[in-house]
Amino acid sequence: MTKPIAVRRRGLPAPTVVLILLCVMYGITYIDRVNVGTAASAIKAELGLSNTELGLVFSAFAYPYALLQIGGGWVSDRLGPRVTLTVCGLLWAVATILTGFAGGLVSLFLARVLLGLGEGATFPGATRAMQSWVSREARGFAQGITHACARLGNAITPPLVAWLTLALTWRGSFVVLGCVSLVWIAVWAWYYRDDPARHPAITAADLAVLPPRRDAEKPRVPWGPLVRRMMPVTVTYFCYGWTLWLYLNWLPSFFLHEYKLDLKHSAIFSSGVFFAGVIGDTFGGLLTDAVYRRTGSLKRARRDVVVLGFAGSLAFLIPVLFTRDLTLMAGCLSGAFFFAEVVIGPMWAIPMDIAPRYSGTAAGIMNTGSAVAAIASPLAFGVIIDATGNWELPFLGSIGLLALGLCLAFTMHPERAFEPDASAARQPT
Repeated sequence: MTKPIAVRRRGLPAPTVVLILLCVMYGITYIDRVNVGTAASAIKAELGLSNTELGLVFSAFAYPYALLQIGGGWVSDRLGPRVTLTVCGLLWAVATILTGFAGGLVSLFLARVLLGLGEGATFPGATRAMQSWVSREARGFAQGITHACARLGNAITPPLVAWLTLALTWRGSFVVLGCVSLVWIAVWAWYYRDDPARHPAITAADLAVLPPRRDAEKPRVPWGPLVRRMMPVTVTYFCYGWTLWLYLNWLPSFFLHEYKLDLKHSAIFSSGVFFAGVIGDTFGGLLTDAVYRRTGSLKRARRDVVVLGFAGSLAFLIPVLFTRDLTLMAGCLSGAFFFAEVVIGPMWAIPMDIAPRYSGTAAGIMNTGSAVAAIASPLAFGVIIDATGNWELPFLGSIGLLALGLCLAFTMHPERAFEPDASAARQPT
C-alpha cells in the first residue's frame, strides 16, 4: 500500500473533505431531481399538461434510475467512485440544462430520463466511496449527514427555484442549476482518490481508523446469493420510497392547489416540511451509531431504529386524512417526514454491514426499491387527482406502505454478514 504523503495536518482531514464533497453532491442531485416539482405549475401552464401527464414527467427520472441502480453499483465497485461519479455528474448536469430547453411533453420527458440515467449510479457510488473513506463506527452518521444534505436540497429547492423562476423564468432556473453541477464535477475529479492511501493529504492517523483496502483483487459479484440476501432490505426500502417520492414531487403542488396558496407561500410551507427531513436524517444517523457503540449489536442499531422511523411516520401521517387546518396539516406532514428520514442512516449503513466487499452493488440492489417507488408513486398521485380531485386521498397509500414497511423491517438481518464461497466471489487482477 502506498505510504501517505502528508506528514502533518494541513487544513481539514482528507476524509472530512471527501465527506463534505459527498454532502454537496447529495444536495445538488436532489435539487436537480425535485426542481421540476416546484416549477410544475409554470411548466404545466406553458406546455398545456394534465396532472396525469405531469405525473408521467415526474416519474420519467425513475425509469433509468431504477434500471441502473444495480448496474451502477457494480460499475462503482469495478471502476471506483472517482470515474463513476465524474461521468454520472456530466450526464445529470447536461440533462438539467436541457430541461430548460424542453418544448413539449416528449422533450421534457426525455430530459428527465437523461437525468435519471446520470443519477442512477450516484448513491451506490457514494456508498462505495464511504466504504473506503469512513470508519465502521461512523457509517450511520456518514449516511445520515449526506442524506440530510439531500433533504436540505429538498428544503431550499422550492424557494430557490421560485426565486430563479421569477428572475429568469423556469427555463433559466434549470440552466443555472445545471451549471452549478458542472462546478462540483470539476472539484470531485480533481480532489478524490479511490484509494485513501494515495491521497496527497492523507496521514497515518487517518489511515489507522479507515477500513483496510484490498488492492490485489477485485470482487466478482455472486449475483444470485447477494440479491436474495438483500431482498428483504430492498422491499422495506420500497415502502419508505413510496412516501419519499410523493413528498418530493407533489408537495409544492399540494399546498398550491389544496390550500390555494401562491407559488411563494407554497414554497415556504414545502421548505418547512423538508427541513424536518434534514433533522430526521441527522438524528437517525447519530442514533444508529450511538446504539451500535453502546450495545455492539447491529440488529438493534439498524433494525430497531428503522422500526422507530416507520412507526413515528405512520403515527403522524394518519391525521392528514382528517384535518383541513393548514397549520396542523403542515405540522403533521413535517412530523411524518422527520420520522421517515430517521430510517435513512441505518438503512444505507446496512449494505456496508452485510456485504462490505460488494457495498456499491448491495446499495444499488437496496435503492432499486426506492427507484421503483419513484416510478409508481408520483404517477399514481397524478392519476388519483385527475380521477377524484381529492388531494389528500393519495396519502392513504403511503399510510398502508408505512405499516407494511414497519412489519417487513423485522425480516432484515444486518448482523449476518454476507460471506460467499471465496473461490466464487473473487478473481485475481
